[in-house]
Amino acid sequence: MLLKDNTVFVLVDVQGKLSNIVHDSKDVIENLKILIQGLNILQIPIVWLEQYPKGLGGTNEALTKYLTDINPIHKITFDACKNQAFVDALTATKRKQVLVAGIETHICVYQTAVGIKSLGYEVNVVADAVSSRTMLNKEIGLQKMLASGILPSSVEMALYELMETAEGKDFKQVLKLLK
Repeated sequence: MLLKDNTVFVLVDVQGKLSNIVHDSKDVIENLKILIQGLNILQIPIVWLEQYPKGLGGTNEALTKYLTDINPIHKITFDACKNQAFVDALTATKRKQVLVAGIETHICVYQTAVGIKSLGYEVNVVADAVSSRTMLNKEIGLQKMLASGILPSSVEMALYELMETAEGKDFKQVLKLLK
């Protein structure tokens, strides 16, 4: 069960043209927008990654407007855990549960999730907020993560776990996003 005070979100490489050509790209971007807005309401820290932005371009603009007061961590490794700035940012949150989402499921999301797990974190992949250029590669990436002990989740499931209750201002704000 995800706990609000113990969870951090890692957004992986939702960049440039690739973000618009992955399988079900419109749904993935929409789900990420909902997730990021919900996490902002719940005050869940976000660690934002970009893979070689000079070549791939910046993060999809539909998402950047919700990524306020943080900057992306640039990397060239597929596993973000091989980037010390990322490991330092993750460690600085002092949280041990990690939600992971982004693209591509079978490359950077998979390798980063496995890397984070190897550092001793509980990792949850947001299955409706990840994608690859092909559905098969998305499915293979998810299967390998599950086989590695990474837990599956969805945008709605994660947000409801983090809220815990159907009362209060946060619940009402998040509920509006999910309708």
